[in-house]
Amino acid sequence: MVLTGRAALLAALGMPLVALAPFHATWIGWSVLVALACLADRTLAAHPRHVEVTRRTPAAVRLGEATSSELVVRVTGRRRLRGTVRDAWQPSAGTGRDRHRVDLGPGEAVRLRTPLRPTRRGDRHADLVTVRSLGPAGLAGRQASHEAPARLRVLPEFASRKHLPSRLARLRELDGRAAVQVRGQGTEFDSLREYVIGDDVRSIDWRATARRSEVVVRTWRPERDRRVLLLLDTGRTSALRVGDAPRLDASIEAALLLGALATHAGDRVELVAYDRRVRARAQGTTGARLMPALADALATVEPELTETDWAGAAAAVKARLSQRALVVVLTAIEPAAVESGLLEAVAGLDHQVVVASVRDPELEALRAGRGDVHAVFDAAAAERAQLERDAVVLRLRQRGAEVVDAVPDELAPALADRYLALKAAGRL
Repeated sequence: MVLTGRAALLAALGMPLVALAPFHATWIGWSVLVALACLADRTLAAHPRHVEVTRRTPAAVRLGEATSSELVVRVTGRRRLRGTVRDAWQPSAGTGRDRHRVDLGPGEAVRLRTPLRPTRRGDRHADLVTVRSLGPAGLAGRQASHEAPARLRVLPEFASRKHLPSRLARLRELDGRAAVQVRGQGTEFDSLREYVIGDDVRSIDWRATARRSEVVVRTWRPERDRRVLLLLDTGRTSALRVGDAPRLDASIEAALLLGALATHAGDRVELVAYDRRVRARAQGTTGARLMPALADALATVEPELTETDWAGAAAAVKARLSQRALVVVLTAIEPAAVESGLLEAVAGLDHQVVVASVRDPELEALRAGRGDVHAVFDAAAAERAQLERDAVVLRLRQRGAEVVDAVPDELAPALADRYLALKAAGRL
């Protein structure tokens, strides 16, 4: 039985009577009277099990965006339902007002909406729907919970999409140049044009020159329909919080921006999230279907407190790529990477490799600290950590890898800029 504030108020109304007649029989009699009233009110309340509950939610929503859960409550019993319905969710679903007042007759139904604004990506699951039915006097009632399973997939925020228009403009500028003088592998024939002083003589097309009776050269453009594989490290180093979010979240933002840019460039994009096994994968989709596939695959990826198996990661890359491609490794550039096998894995890949890492902005603040003795020691430790990172970066570059090391807000645009630079240089 559920008691309400009205029952407590009714009990309090008997206090003057007990004060006027301070006998045991007085307060016992009044207590019995209140109990009988509450019991009668509870008996007259509609049974909460005689209610049909249906919950509907959208399939997915982006992190930080508002949505709602729709609850349809229908009375299947023969008594009027007066009370409250609670639409419960996980705390990270960002539930707003989840308690709804209802007053329904037999056979009537109502549609209730619970606002949601998720605070974490991943699958957010609904809890039980609790129906509290009160009697006509509102003194007491009964309560029961109904199962109405529902799942809301919270996709990554993709805040870095604000950088996409400017990068697409640069991509169009790159594709629209009249002549791109690039030789070697990874280029496609673009057009023929008349020779001008300064052109590479090795680009002269002698057959076309013989036909036209003028010197003609071939022009080239960066090859399209290249393969781009995003390798997302989900090992223990990705769990480190940089600012207000794990390092993995910044890597996800960078992966989404690069995926959107590469697919507009006509490249084929794949994603593999890996630590000691594949945690997520997106492949075989192109065009407009790529970004939803990437977002869906990355929505449930979480850091794993385990050491990344870089030999296994390299094997997973080689199993997917049979020709030269761009491999973007989103991981942490730490001294421990030397011991874990990252350098050997990068050196063993016969592809253009870009290593992208999130740099902690607090490290720069610590390096500049000179306020007291403790700050000096912190600055010395931060300086040593930076020197070790610089040594890892140097060794990666010696093995032919491009390195992008930036703070969380700048990693995604910096990685996109490096992709465009490689595109312009004909290295993809």
